[in-house]
Amino acid sequence: MSFPPSSTVAQAELASPAPVDSLLASIETDRPDAFVSLGSAFLTRLPAAQLPEPYLVGISADTAAQLGFNAADAQDPAFAELFAGNPTREWPAEKLPYASVYSGHQFGVWAGQLGDGRAIGLGEIEHEGKRFELQLKGAGRTPYSRMGDGCAVLRSSIREYLCSKAMHHLGIPTTRALCVIGSDQPVRRETMETAAVVTRVAPSFVRFGHFEHFYSNDRLDELKKLADHVIDRFYPQCSEADDPYLALLNEVTLRTADLMAAWQAVGFCHGVMNTDNMSILGLTIDYGPFGFIDEFNANHICNHSDSQGRYAYKMQPQIGYWNLFCLAQALVPLFDPQYDSDTRNDKVIENAQRVLEGFKDRFAPALERRMRAKLGLAEIREGDDKLANRLFEVMNANRADFTLTFRNLAKMRKADASGDAPVRDLFLDRAAFDVWANDYRLRLLEETQGDEARASAMNAVNPKYVLRNHLAENAIRLAKEKDFSEVERLAQVLRHPFDEQPEFEAYAGLPPDWASDLEVSCSS
Repeated sequence: MSFPPSSTVAQAELASPAPVDSLLASIETDRPDAFVSLGSAFLTRLPAAQLPEPYLVGISADTAAQLGFNAADAQDPAFAELFAGNPTREWPAEKLPYASVYSGHQFGVWAGQLGDGRAIGLGEIEHEGKRFELQLKGAGRTPYSRMGDGCAVLRSSIREYLCSKAMHHLGIPTTRALCVIGSDQPVRRETMETAAVVTRVAPSFVRFGHFEHFYSNDRLDELKKLADHVIDRFYPQCSEADDPYLALLNEVTLRTADLMAAWQAVGFCHGVMNTDNMSILGLTIDYGPFGFIDEFNANHICNHSDSQGRYAYKMQPQIGYWNLFCLAQALVPLFDPQYDSDTRNDKVIENAQRVLEGFKDRFAPALERRMRAKLGLAEIREGDDKLANRLFEVMNANRADFTLTFRNLAKMRKADASGDAPVRDLFLDRAAFDVWANDYRLRLLEETQGDEARASAMNAVNPKYVLRNHLAENAIRLAKEKDFSEVERLAQVLRHPFDEQPEFEAYAGLPPDWASDLEVSCSS
């Protein structure tokens, strides 16, 4: 299976193309305004590693439709070959897939050059006026692999596939996953596992770390070229500003603030918020040691490798803000036409700091809006933020389940405590909950909407189903035995996180005792 030629050539050569051939023909590998057009300073073209006997683990029908093809086409064995990245020697070097270079701060420490150590971009697909990059994660070593083997494993690939689906249907900006392709090729992690490739889909995979790379190497021409590319493709309104690059920082700051609010509101922990894992488009990117909180703990750490708790749940907004400072530092030369690394321009620094303060102005109201909606408060009243914070304090003290607490709040009633039991029973200290519940009921009495309307509105923002670790683990264990039915079933559940789905009620219950022993780390 070869990587795709241009659409024009492919259509001329194939009078009646097979579905996978048509898909191949739709992938553009050298579009003049795409990321690849930036040149060899930004990326390296190379084939993927051979993945023996690939097979389909899962395919996202809605993501396939977004790209303009039918998920049923994935049953063709050629589909697995394509999205395993299996290369051909026949394709010209200048049109091979590509891995990009970037740098970054990892766990708060400058790590220097990083890059796509196990990911390669296939190219772009345009469908219905929207363009998407396709990237294979786990496609083998690249010049940026450092000591890594360039592989991904089935376990982590399934987790990314399912979580990116969950986040999308929760309404949280994210990269998407088209499919997971597996292979029996052994891969050593903590134990011996098997290889897999997950196909990621996004308008762009540019990260904060891309800008840090060129700034840190004093390559200001490339820094400007990258910023101009991002503005032209994704933030064209910035080009009209007095300072387009400051406007770019402002847009990214606002999107990042919104993303942090969205994560906090559903109890999502990313686990490894390094600057090289921050999207310039404000997307959730790089699903590694992530997790949705079960028993609420504001200090919850989902990454077993994060021994200092840098990326704990309560720290995520602060880390998002810190990462934006790193991005701003990388952009400083573009803010100042007379930039000199040895001379501080106080006005430039002041302007950048002013833009970064917009994070705080954006994040707090964004989270308050989400929390007000989660509590069913349609009207704004002074003290609503304190009411929400007190709930979190009681949840934290009682380790109440995050998702079930907010879902079951909708069953409470204004007039009496007859609907309290489903949520009250999640708290060991019932008296502490009752104190909060009484204040909450008094607040509900100020609302004009009735209990039923409020419950309906709350259920539209408080998911019943999230990707709990034990659910993913169940699917992974079966998949290791070549039974992918649970991957498909769980994917279907996560497509409708706010619906009741009575046939899947078990997926909404408290996690089993064994789930507390599950650990996720940076190993994947």
